[in-house]
Amino acid sequence: MSTYIFGFQQIDQTAIPMVGGKGANLGELSRIEGIQVPEGFCVTTDAYKEVIAGNETFNVLLDQLAVLKADDRKAISETSAKIRKVIEEITIPKSIDSELTHHLEKLGDQNAYAVRSSATAEDLPTASFAGQQDTYLNIIGKQAILKHISKCWASLYTDRAVTYRLQNGFDHKKVHLSVVVQKMVFPQVSGILFTADPVTSNRKILSIDASFGLGEALVSGLVNADNYKVQKGSIIDKKISTKKLAVDAVKEGGTKQQEIDPGRQNRQALTDEQILQLAGIGRKIEEHFGHPQDIEWCLVDDRFYIVQSRPITTLFPIPEANDQENHVYVSVGHQQMMTDPIRPLGLSFYLLITRAPMRKAGGRLFVDLTHMLASPANRRTVIDGLGKSDPLIKDALMTVVERGDFIKSSTPDSPPDKAANKAPAADDCKKTELPAVFQTQPDPDSLDPAIVSELITNFETSVETLKQNIQTRSGSEVFDFIVEDIQRLKTLSFDPRSLGAIMASINAAAWINEKMNEWLGEKNAADTLAQSAPNNITSEMGLALLDVADAIRPYPEVIDYLHHVKNDNFLDELLKLKGGKETRNAIEAYLDKYGMRCVGEIDITKTRWSEKPITLVPMILSNIRNFEPGASKRKFDQGKQEALKKEQELLARLKDPASYQGPDGEEKAKKTKSMIDAIRNFAGYREYPKYAMIKRYFVYKQALLKEAERLVQAGVLHEKEDAYYLTFEELHEVVRTHKLDYQIISNRKDEYKQYEKLTPPRVITSDGEIVAGKYNREGIPAGAIVGLPVSAGVIEGRARVILNMEEADLEDGDILVTAFTDPSWTPLFVSIKGLVTEVGGLMTHGAVIAREYGLPAVVGVENATKLIKDGQRIRVHGTEGYIEIV
Repeated sequence: MSTYIFGFQQIDQTAIPMVGGKGANLGELSRIEGIQVPEGFCVTTDAYKEVIAGNETFNVLLDQLAVLKADDRKAISETSAKIRKVIEEITIPKSIDSELTHHLEKLGDQNAYAVRSSATAEDLPTASFAGQQDTYLNIIGKQAILKHISKCWASLYTDRAVTYRLQNGFDHKKVHLSVVVQKMVFPQVSGILFTADPVTSNRKILSIDASFGLGEALVSGLVNADNYKVQKGSIIDKKISTKKLAVDAVKEGGTKQQEIDPGRQNRQALTDEQILQLAGIGRKIEEHFGHPQDIEWCLVDDRFYIVQSRPITTLFPIPEANDQENHVYVSVGHQQMMTDPIRPLGLSFYLLITRAPMRKAGGRLFVDLTHMLASPANRRTVIDGLGKSDPLIKDALMTVVERGDFIKSSTPDSPPDKAANKAPAADDCKKTELPAVFQTQPDPDSLDPAIVSELITNFETSVETLKQNIQTRSGSEVFDFIVEDIQRLKTLSFDPRSLGAIMASINAAAWINEKMNEWLGEKNAADTLAQSAPNNITSEMGLALLDVADAIRPYPEVIDYLHHVKNDNFLDELLKLKGGKETRNAIEAYLDKYGMRCVGEIDITKTRWSEKPITLVPMILSNIRNFEPGASKRKFDQGKQEALKKEQELLARLKDPASYQGPDGEEKAKKTKSMIDAIRNFAGYREYPKYAMIKRYFVYKQALLKEAERLVQAGVLHEKEDAYYLTFEELHEVVRTHKLDYQIISNRKDEYKQYEKLTPPRVITSDGEIVAGKYNREGIPAGAIVGLPVSAGVIEGRARVILNMEEADLEDGDILVTAFTDPSWTPLFVSIKGLVTEVGGLMTHGAVIAREYGLPAVVGVENATKLIKDGQRIRVHGTEGYIEIV
């Protein structure tokens, strides 16, 4: 049987390697009862392979293309043009020609046809190559069709298609092209139907774009289309556009633009009845494919034809739920400063440690807040508590609650559910705890500052005991031991005294900011008072790397070596150089204390500094370049002096009747002093529990990797890092049985790559709707970029937009602009003068350390890394919460 041409009725999803995504989808559409698809056939990839087989020039050019980078635009353009020319000049073999003649005679060789490309990597659930190759409309006659089939094959090598493949890691030799030849229909109206709202991602709202004539006008952006939104069988929104142009077919072939009669330009393209009919067709197609679809349609003589359907690949997945009720989910990543996807082992580990009701989606974790929001008493506490951390989350939650019909409220007069503050079972979605920041807050005056030292000692002793005990375990014992030890970690982390110490500083800072603004007109005074607070393990980490730079500074030979080092065995190589031993000792001492840290450290699978010490080298060299010896102590002392100066200034102004004219100045100064002491005593401890948890994480990880290495030696795993794509429970089972279906690993690696392309929302509903919050503030200058003020002051400087910490090249005085910062970014903070992040809140790590170092900072700035260009001069208003491009 010939494999060069298949009719639509012969094709389904299994034929993707032969007919590409577009062709396979048309075959599937043709099989759905009641769906009208214009007849046609696919010229298969076998025909394409036959045409290019043995063409020496083509293969030489393809090899040249393979070594290019995505940013080599000139070389890509020149090589691609040569490849297209070669393909278009190849004579199509007689065997393919005769089969094409046969199929055209069956459908009518005098009919007009659309000739479209269909790549084998196109329109797949995980990647859409839509628009990468070319489409030709209203092609009449066999010779013209043959010519345009060749053009379609050649369009596999347009500049944009080649660049896309290079960017996404697709091998040019493995992407082949089928060509769809489909009978033309000549519509009065055409357009696109999304079975999920492309703006909000709400899966229950269909969005229809419609315009007169062929769909090319709409797709190519020539016209503004009408937009209709449909939900549950009702039209909920209509926007009627002025449609001045249409693209129509020309009788002799091809298309032309045509002006629409002024009387029709503002007419609704589809009637309400047609809109609802089309919505029904969309739901039927979506049901067939099993996920939301992007559908191209035409209306011809009151009949809808479907000419294409592909999956919508940009939607963020909906967090899983085990019922059909409405749910509201809040991103954990935006609270933890790590919005990247987490591998399965990391996700399952986090779920072992947390006490909140978590749900997974897109490789991220979300907290289900539905039942807390349903309780009027808890609702206010939760929304206000989250608002202190991230106003955008608060605004989004308020939007959902104010709709009134999405969350079923419990009885307003009923007392709050006592179970709400208890730790739920892992799979229990019916109740939840109130996180610590929402619970009854301690009085800062009631806490003994000595508690901080005691808590730190408890954490340190516990980790040392863990290190000793875990070494004696192997096999299944390791997993049982870790589960047992996690209970110890929870006991320490949720110790009421620990939470009390953290909340004491938060409450004291809030009190100072409120009262100093009210009494003295001083905004964000607590930011200065928190500078160089004692016991802040994260800010100490940044300063300690300055000390490492001081240890290396006297040895120019070592510094030169570090500028050229490429691999992780550099610590051993250092011993050959003068000063190498001192350098290695300094770096190893730093790693002994901080080596368990890394970017995205809440994911246990992330590579730690101790596992890849070369990560620290650029930061060390930056410190040598930007600072004089002794900078660590000077910076800490300077911050301490500024905090003391601010304290003395505030107390003096309260006691001075000329400065503060309100009553009880002396009493207010006394209370202010006690709140300042609470900030100084407890603010630094805020960072410690996370540090202690990550120390434990590294001990767990090392033990698990030993088991993974044993699995590699036994031939069960290909490499130890493959264990990251199993959950904790699954890895335990593999260690116990030495049995593994490796397809699970392969599938999850592919999923992870797809998840990396997604941007997680702050708030998402069970309808898939991404609810975006807004800042509601007045007095912001026009054109300013708005965010959350978290560290006071105004600074102007060069913006350094950095997405990967390892690529940071900072100079003293730069302003760091990035997506998010966790504690691992702290060593960079010593070199900067200001901070801007897309993610963050008042008490997240970047904000806390910015205040410690006295850096003006604005966080929670939507799309900051796109709105601000690297090298631009910007002004950061850390007190008011906005950025100006200077």
